[in-house]
Amino acid sequence: MHLRLAFNSGKTSLQDSQVTLPAQSGSSLGTGNYFVTVGIGTPKRDLSLSFDTGSDLTWTQCLPCVSVKSCYQQQQPKFDPSQSTSYSNISCNSTLCSQLNSATGNTPGCSASTCLYAIQYGDKSFSIGFFAQEKLTLTSTDVFNTFLFGCGENNQGLFRGVAGLLGLGRDKLSIVSQTAQKYGKFFSYCLPSMPSSTGHLTFGNNGVPSTVKFTPLSINTQNPSFYFIDLKAISVGGRQLSISPSVFSTTGTIIDSGTVITRLPPAAYSALRTAFRQGMTNYPMTKAVSILDTCYDLSNYTTVNIPNIGFFFGGNLNVDIDSSGILIAATSTQFCLAFAGNNDTSDVGIFGNFQQKTLEVVYDVAGGRLGFGSVGCA
Repeated sequence: MHLRLAFNSGKTSLQDSQVTLPAQSGSSLGTGNYFVTVGIGTPKRDLSLSFDTGSDLTWTQCLPCVSVKSCYQQQQPKFDPSQSTSYSNISCNSTLCSQLNSATGNTPGCSASTCLYAIQYGDKSFSIGFFAQEKLTLTSTDVFNTFLFGCGENNQGLFRGVAGLLGLGRDKLSIVSQTAQKYGKFFSYCLPSMPSSTGHLTFGNNGVPSTVKFTPLSINTQNPSFYFIDLKAISVGGRQLSISPSVFSTTGTIIDSGTVITRLPPAAYSALRTAFRQGMTNYPMTKAVSILDTCYDLSNYTTVNIPNIGFFFGGNLNVDIDSSGILIAATSTQFCLAFAGNNDTSDVGIFGNFQQKTLEVVYDVAGGRLGFGSVGCA
């Protein structure tokens, strides 16, 4: 079955098709992720969804929830499919139902001939519900009449106030693939550094700023949905750390807008932590907070000089981490180095969203490259 996409804009080429959505920090909702607002259903219901390059299936909480406790609290009213004239469930014997295997990592279920999905994330959050088709509205001229998504009736975890999740991965069920005929598998975003600022999530390519430089994307056959990039080295305070290249290449690194704190191989994190602590000897250390083990009491300081941190990627690309992406506030006076070590050398590295703040991050999926530009937003 081919997806039918609605082209209402009158534009004639992929190069001209572009839509930009405001991207907001989820900190006011108690989450470290970022969200955009899209319209679902007929009549259109505006729903705020966290956007996640580390997963594929888009879903939202739906009524009726399985039980009183099976849906988490969200700011907007939950989506009621019975009130939408464009909603339809996908049947169990549809070839579309079988696509959930790759998109969720789980075999789809069946309830009265209706296809069921189940997806679990790295932090044990999960969503279970009906696999369905619905009208997705990004703007009045960017409408997709047969968008495949999950209508979740059992959802738990760290979603905190948003209505669900927008999947930006590589799988054929991701929004990137489902809108490929219009936007050419090209999207970009900038994550704002402060809750009061606004960034963007943009689909389509109307030209790339000259400040954006690219590194190759690679595909990992064991995890084909993820965006793997070649992290080669790290610098602290302008000095490159002495880390063997094999430390990074053993398991590889993905970029993930849905993970907050960057995770590094144990040896790489140890070197980063040591160098950072050496550059922060003027400030008193305090106790660790969860996975963050390099924390400081800055209650007596109005200004703090922190060592800058740079990441070096394949293609001779150097990315300087914005100062807002180096220390994270654990309390009003306690600030921690916003990086963590993986538990094992076999764990994949993750370039998280806290380190991506203010950068223009460009995903040229069809072209097999990822770009970074400075100051894409404040």
